Amino acid sequence: MSRLSDFSRAPEFPFRFQFRPIFSLGLAFSLFFATVPLVYAQEQSATAVSHQVKEIFEHAAKAVVKIHGVDEHCEISGTGFFIDPTGTLYTAYTVGGEAGNFTIEFNGKKYPARQLLADIRSGTAMLKIDAVTPAMTIGKSEELEVATPVVAIGYPLDLPETPNFGMVAGFDHKYLGRYFSTTHLRLNLPTQRGEAGAPLLNMRGEVVGIVVSSLENNSACYAVPIEAAEKIRGDFVRFGEARHGWVGINVSEAPKPVEGSRAEMTQIMEGTPAAGSGIKPGDILLQVGRKKVTEPEDVLDASFFITAGDVVPITVLRGNQKLTFNVRAGFHPASQHGVLIASPASPTINQAIPLKLDSEAQRTP
Repeated sequence: MSRLSDFSRAPEFPFRFQFRPIFSLGLAFSLFFATVPLVYAQEQSATAVSHQVKEIFEHAAKAVVKIHGVDEHCEISGTGFFIDPTGTLYTAYTVGGEAGNFTIEFNGKKYPARQLLADIRSGTAMLKIDAVTPAMTIGKSEELEVATPVVAIGYPLDLPETPNFGMVAGFDHKYLGRYFSTTHLRLNLPTQRGEAGAPLLNMRGEVVGIVVSSLENNSACYAVPIEAAEKIRGDFVRFGEARHGWVGINVSEAPKPVEGSRAEMTQIMEGTPAAGSGIKPGDILLQVGRKKVTEPEDVLDASFFITAGDVVPITVLRGNQKLTFNVRAGFHPASQHGVLIASPASPTINQAIPLKLDSEAQRTP
C-alpha cells in the first residue's frame, strides 16, 4: 500500500510543476499581447486629442484678447474674443460691464476700446476697437452633451494666453437655490483670475459659450451659452440695446405630463401682455416661440429668448385641443436687475451672473 500510495503520488508533483508554469506563461503572453494594443490605442488617442487641442489653440488664440479696465474700486483684467472682423468682441459682464477706460491687447499692440453694451441679465458685455480683426466662428451649444470635451482660451493671472481643456459636467438651471436667467453650462475647467470672458470652444474650434463664473476653489466654472450672447447682440443690432421680453404668465409643475410637458399655467397676470390673449390657468404649456417646453424650468430659456416688442407664438394644450396664441411681448421687469454669484474676475467678491425667479414653485415668462 505504501508503494502504491507513493507511486500514485509520484507523478503528481512533476505534472503540476510542468503544467502550471506553461499555463501561466501562456496566459502572461496572452495578456501581454491583448494589453499592448489597448495601451497603444490609448496613447494614440491621447496624442490625437493633444494635437487637436493644440491646433484649436493655435488657430483660435489669434482672436482672443486681454482686456484691461478700471472701475470705481480697482483695475480690472480679463479675457475677450472677437466675433466680427470690425473689432467687436464679447467678454463677461464682470470684465466689461461696470468698468471704463478699456484697453485691449491684440496682436502685440494696445488699442483703446469702448463699451457697446453691458447686459447684467446674461452676464455678458460687448466692446469694440477701431481695427480690422480676426473673428471666431460661432457654434451651437445645443450640440453639447455631458462629457463632451471643450477648450477654453484665456489670460489667467498675469500670464500669456493659455489653453484649458476639460469637459461639460452639466446643464444647470440654478445654483445655490437661485435660478439662472437661462441654462448655464457647468464645466470641469479650473479657472483663475483673468479668465472671465474666455471663449469656450468645441472640438471643431467653434465658440459655444463664454466663461462667466467660477465655482468653489476655482476648480470648475460656468459658461453662458453662446446663443444667449448672440440674442443680446441681435437686440443691439436691431434696437441699440438689449430688450428682454416677457408675457406675464406663471407656471408650475403639473401632477403628470401631458403631451410630454409638465408645465401648467397657474396665473395670467393682470395688466401684462398675456392678459386678454385667451390663455387660461390650467392650460399645459408646450412651446414659447421656438423653444419647446417639457418642464417648468424650460420657461427660463423660453423667457430669456423673448425680445420685447416681438410677437411671440405660445402653444398650449387645453383638454385635447392644441391652441396657439400670438402675444406681443413687453419689457421684462428684471431687465435691469439681478441677483449675482461669484466670478472668476473677482472670486472673493459676490458678483457675476444674474439670476431670476423668486421661488421654485412658480416660473414666470
